Amino acid sequence: MKIGVFDSGAGGLSVVKSLLTHNLFDEIIYYGDTARVPYGPKDKNTIIRYSLEALEFFNNFDIDLLITACNTVSAYALPEMNAQSNYPILGVIESGVMALENSNLSKDDPILIMATRATINSGRYRVALEKLGYTNITSLQTGLFVPLVEEGIFSGKLLEATMEHYFSDIETPKAIILGCTHFPLIGDSLLYYFDHKPLLIHSGEAIVEYLEAYYDLEVKEKEANLKIFASDNVAGLRKIADKWL
Repeated sequence: MKIGVFDSGAGGLSVVKSLLTHNLFDEIIYYGDTARVPYGPKDKNTIIRYSLEALEFFNNFDIDLLITACNTVSAYALPEMNAQSNYPILGVIESGVMALENSNLSKDDPILIMATRATINSGRYRVALEKLGYTNITSLQTGLFVPLVEEGIFSGKLLEATMEHYFSDIETPKAIILGCTHFPLIGDSLLYYFDHKPLLIHSGEAIVEYLEAYYDLEVKEKEANLKIFASDNVAGLRKIADKWL
């Protein structure tokens, strides 16, 4: 099988890393819209337009499935994308919710959703969790982490100050939904800040769990052939991939 992975920038490489680790596909086509990253601060109509333009790119490849690794795209553009596609398009929100539901957490345990402004404003995570009976949910717009990760800042004083800015007044969560594909790159720092107490819900591992649950996939003998494309500075994105993967 050949799969496509779409993200607004480099963050979706964290999903690619999980796909490569589990080795369920023969080929992975990655496209990062690096010319227009980040999507998080943009309005709904712009997000949908950008996402449909990305879909046109993937129509150049004979893919079997497309994952929108970007949580913001998953929150706003999936219906429009699926309406114009002849292959399934999956987001990462449903899989993240499923991963939390499959954990051993109580319905009243504190859960933190950290994501970009657009994803938080969509309410997709909160509504899905509340429908499942979760009662202690904190949603935080944490968009400042995105440029830090894009700059390769995964630890240190600047990241620590940003975490203190966002988290100083909240209860230590039992689980953190990493509602942006950039955030797994700072997962170790997040765990250190919260004394290694929370469960981290990682989009990449969650989507693999979702794929294994709902699709008839077999582990491949060879590692997937990864091809990386970008709307701007593809060499820079491939350099990041070499480092992150």
